[in-house]
Amino acid sequence: MTQLIDSKKMEIILIRHTSVDVLPGTCYGQTDVPLKPTFEQEAVVTLGRLNTYTPFDQVYTSPLYRCIRLATYCGYPDAKHDSRILELNFGDWEMQNFNEIKDPRMQEWFNDYLNVPATNGESFSMQYKRVADFLDELKTKPYQKVAVFAHGGVLICAQIYAGLLKVEDAFTSLTPYGGIISIEI
Repeated sequence: MTQLIDSKKMEIILIRHTSVDVLPGTCYGQTDVPLKPTFEQEAVVTLGRLNTYTPFDQVYTSPLYRCIRLATYCGYPDAKHDSRILELNFGDWEMQNFNEIKDPRMQEWFNDYLNVPATNGESFSMQYKRVADFLDELKTKPYQKVAVFAHGGVLICAQIYAGLLKVEDAFTSLTPYGGIISIEI
């Protein structure tokens, strides 16, 4: 007799925060930066697209303001905060212009950002491990559909986790501000 394997899938809707109000080229990772004055115009578009996916069994958000504000605007002021879905920690490089960072390790990081952490920060592999841990835990929950308000790097990690992107193609597929992607795990 053939035994049936439980193949229950969970749909995860990942929403990237809206545009940030920092100078172009600024390395802002885990810094709690302000949003552009266009927040409401961007958020209403995101909300309209998000409404096609509802309802959700659970909603999570990064603990940074740019994600919490969008989650709240979209009707989820009580979204669960989870630090595993924070953006990459750029350590000493936070809030500096990438072209003006004088750290001698910067070139080493550019050559191998997957494995080389930013000075006093983390590498992409370290961020991926955090996001994978979050997604592994989600798989143990009884949810069918979950929303996650997060960051561009987190959305890339989730797509790699779901097998939708290869690591080497990751940064050619950055979801735009206010963008939404769907994965299944």
